Amino acid sequence: MLRLPFRTRVWRGAAGEFAGSGTGASMDFQDHRAYSPGDDPRHINWNAYARTGQYSMKLFREEIRPVVDLILDVSPSMFFTPEKEERTTALVKFLTESSIAAGATVRIYAVSGDSHKPVDPRTVGTQDWKNLLPESKEPAPNLSRLPLRSSAIRVFVSDLLFPADPSPVLLTLGQKQGTPIIFSPFLQSEASPEWSGNYDFIDAETNARHPHRIEPATLRRYREAYTSHFNLWKESALRHQAPLARIPCEGDLMQTLYKHALPVKALETTS
Repeated sequence: MLRLPFRTRVWRGAAGEFAGSGTGASMDFQDHRAYSPGDDPRHINWNAYARTGQYSMKLFREEIRPVVDLILDVSPSMFFTPEKEERTTALVKFLTESSIAAGATVRIYAVSGDSHKPVDPRTVGTQDWKNLLPESKEPAPNLSRLPLRSSAIRVFVSDLLFPADPSPVLLTLGQKQGTPIIFSPFLQSEASPEWSGNYDFIDAETNARHPHRIEPATLRRYREAYTSHFNLWKESALRHQAPLARIPCEGDLMQTLYKHALPVKALETTS
């Protein structure tokens, strides 16, 4: 009942069910034009010829197949807990299968730092995302090397927990007339932790341990930094006209998509 916002785009490409930018052979009448030698006589408007004695052609709206480039951040923080791993895998499976069901051509790339690898869309339900790529020394995913297709919907699935300016990522997603959309799974324990006392914190990317004592002021600074980080992403996404849907890892997937992805137009209903 939900899918990527295909109806909001005017597409170019192979035959499918969505409106294209040119004319084709669908049943959706669009316009007339004068007959030219070599035109298909099946599309001559014979009623108009009977009235005017002039040949004219019926034009029908072209129907084409949408294009989706799905980019997966496979850094360790995406699989930090079983709940986050399950939500990430389910989200990727939903985006892939709903796009294929809509007739889209889907390409998937797993990205870790400056490395990337293509993923077979048929394997998204069983693929072990954690082992797709070697560990990278770069904390932020580098999307500039991906062979992204022109006029594609570019879907980036990432928790966005890396220290980098959002603009280069969004510019890459929008290049060559791309339509960027971001789905960001997150845990409530990341967004609003209830820490108090002594902890050994483990860096999800490096497994390095960092002992800290969490006082109320420390917790407040963390929450402020977390909020500021995602406000920066939201502001940048708004400037680049990129819907950003933050998806909680808790609760039913479809309910969270209806609540958090549909209102920001990261998804549309199929009806």
